[in-house]
Amino acid sequence: MSVRSESAPPPATLVDAFARSPSPMVITDARAPDNPVAWVNDAFLQATGYAAAEIVGRNCRMLQGPATDHDTVARIRAAVAAAEPISVELLNYRKDGTPFWNAMTITPVSDAQGVAFYYAAQADMTHTHQREVTMRGTNDELERLVDARTHALSAALEQKTALLHEVDHRVKNNLQVISSLMLLKARRTPEGEARDALQGMAERIGALSTAHRLLYSEGDCAHFNLGDFASEFLADMNAGLDPERHRVEADVEPIAVAAAMAAPLALLIHELTANALRHAFPDAREGRVSIAAKRTEHGMHLTIRDDGIGLGAAPPNPAGFGRNLVEMVVRQMRGTIVWRDAGPGTTVEIDIPLQSAS
Repeated sequence: MSVRSESAPPPATLVDAFARSPSPMVITDARAPDNPVAWVNDAFLQATGYAAAEIVGRNCRMLQGPATDHDTVARIRAAVAAAEPISVELLNYRKDGTPFWNAMTITPVSDAQGVAFYYAAQADMTHTHQREVTMRGTNDELERLVDARTHALSAALEQKTALLHEVDHRVKNNLQVISSLMLLKARRTPEGEARDALQGMAERIGALSTAHRLLYSEGDCAHFNLGDFASEFLADMNAGLDPERHRVEADVEPIAVAAAMAAPLALLIHELTANALRHAFPDAREGRVSIAAKRTEHGMHLTIRDDGIGLGAAPPNPAGFGRNLVEMVVRQMRGTIVWRDAGPGTTVEIDIPLQSAS
């Protein structure tokens, strides 16, 4: 069924088409006071619950209610006053008071005298808004769960980090105790191979202790900064040398390597440096040892160089195992090592593959 006012009859062909439309449609009389409803189709009556006689002759504001957005209403009024088309979604109310979201497009219809009617095609968007509300609720719940999980993971990571730092701290302390005990024993051992072996082991353990001390002090317990270790090692090593005769220098980039490589690298650098100081400068010979490390495309290139007597001139040392230890550590890290006489001195070139430290 469709109803229209007697004063503003739209064309019959449009009435027939609009009357059969499943979409709610309204035509208002722009020339009557308060722009009242002049015609509605059955779909509109079904959507609102009103009878035709309750609608025709009244302004569409009768569908507004407590939660209707005033700003949207003001936009509609401004568009009607300016005779401009407008598309909005507005919360309206049915006759029984239930709200529904009404998507409408209001279009002015003019004749020779100006705007005669306003035509509004409408659609019930309540289900769409309900889905949006449901999705917002679901998204809010997902965000809450993600935040809770992130917080739990952060707490677990902090706990793990604290535990790893504590482990490194205790290992460092234990290594320092062992190193001190070995040095004490070395001092009470007569000069000879046994004393040299004890002192050498104590120094190696001291290098490992330095590595664990740096791991304990770093905020990122998963990585080890080789540049920081080189600075610490250099200070410790030079503190026991006569600066007028021997000097250890370093040019080491701040390379971040996996924490698992801290001990092998510390042992490797200590062993090569200590061996150079011990064997490259006999008979009070003066000299210098340099340590250099830089990032390469596939890992790290480490160079230990001295200006001593060279490999060929060094006396054999049947009791020593420093070179074997160095080569074993390099193999453990899947690296390669080259020893060569530098004329003067000895150069050791080591390439070690590194995993990304990101």
